[in-house]
Amino acid sequence: MFETYTVAHQYIQEQGIQAIDLKFCDLWGHSHHITIPADQFSPSLMEEGIGFDGSSIGLKNVKAGDMILVPDLETGFLDPFWDVPTLSFLCNALNAATMAVSSNDPRNIAKRAESHLQDTGAATRSLWGPEFEFYVFDQVHIENKMHRAGYQFTSHETEHSGLEGRSGGTYIPRQEGYHASPPKDKHHNFRQEITGHLQDMNIPVKYHHHEVGSFGQMEIETPLMGLDEAGDAVILIKYATKMVASQHSKSVTFMPKPLYGEAGNGMHYHQQLFQGDENLFYDPEGYGNLSETGRQYIAGLLHHGPALLALTNPSTNSYRRLVPGYEAPVNAFYSLGNRSAAIRIPKYAKKPQTVRIEFRPPDATSNPYLALAAQLMAGLDGIEKGWDPTELGFGPIDEDVFSWSDQRRQTIQPLPSSLEDAFLALEKDHDFLLAGDVFNEDLLQEWVEHKREQEIIPVQNRPHPYEMHLYFDV
Repeated sequence: MFETYTVAHQYIQEQGIQAIDLKFCDLWGHSHHITIPADQFSPSLMEEGIGFDGSSIGLKNVKAGDMILVPDLETGFLDPFWDVPTLSFLCNALNAATMAVSSNDPRNIAKRAESHLQDTGAATRSLWGPEFEFYVFDQVHIENKMHRAGYQFTSHETEHSGLEGRSGGTYIPRQEGYHASPPKDKHHNFRQEITGHLQDMNIPVKYHHHEVGSFGQMEIETPLMGLDEAGDAVILIKYATKMVASQHSKSVTFMPKPLYGEAGNGMHYHQQLFQGDENLFYDPEGYGNLSETGRQYIAGLLHHGPALLALTNPSTNSYRRLVPGYEAPVNAFYSLGNRSAAIRIPKYAKKPQTVRIEFRPPDATSNPYLALAAQLMAGLDGIEKGWDPTELGFGPIDEDVFSWSDQRRQTIQPLPSSLEDAFLALEKDHDFLLAGDVFNEDLLQEWVEHKREQEIIPVQNRPHPYEMHLYFDV
């Protein structure tokens, strides 16, 4: 929004801004913020920043936790959710001692990945289009106690809402919500309110619609944008969606599989490489109009796919979504239009500027900056190695693989079926992430150790509600 401090300061004066909100995300992708009075927006802020404890959010160790936040002026926007006029910025995290950008700052990792792309000469820029799937619930109850555990969600859109007389005589049957029209789609105005705010926040929206899930599953999609901008968009779209839901006394979740028997929430990433104005993925003679460079990029994504999912699908819940029967990919192959493939080439995107690929496994439990950077690094490794996806056994496959015999289906490489499997793959295969010093060993080790200790083990150690059904009466 702002090219210089002077322009930003003038805007603050002219618009009567009273507060400056400094937003940033931790290593795990969770949002945080610090708010300062507008009169503290000064040249010293841009030079010295605001101090915070990086050890509390995974960016530093406890022995040397001091870090500095400096606002990125280009990300400024008038925040629509505050009671007083507030200007918000996304921030870069710097080491307090050196004032150098932290190597573990997720936004910086994304920037290094894009710089590495340019250094390789493979392309001058990458473009990304994330899809945002989420559920809207009218009521949410969650308990995790020693003697009582469970959850309950309700939605006015389903016949099983538990809210008697609130469906208005219309409801969406299970898994039949795709592009549902009002009055079944009761959240059109809700989505429109979100997208209106997003556009005011300088985040473009391609479209929004009701998704498959009957319990109020939504989708918002953006046009393709640069890697840095895509990471920022993920953070701010989740922020805006949750804030609008809160204002309407609703709850939203982007978690991959909140409901058994309903569609899960993915965060598919459409992606392209460009050399100047030339789409390097386009070849009118290629399969799906895809070039040799595009196929090599696909080979990199799929070859490193098991390790990649440790960053793009980094939750135990991720692997409850990646199961057969819900258009969620469970096998490493690519296809033209096949939504059960890990990589889909959209049939409708066939012009020189629009041909692209869609990597379908990721979900919103990832840190978007790390997920974007990791995907780019995997694809670039495929280009550097000159890999052929067909020679590596990744297709293309344009058939329904679930109609195949078990023996034939075993010829396709499966994706990890658990977070632990993905971590084991990452520990064996991560050199591609270290190229150009984009990622580092310490960060990857901390990522795995934290999630094993804080997520995998606690989930494994707790009785599951369905176990009560299976075993209580033994």
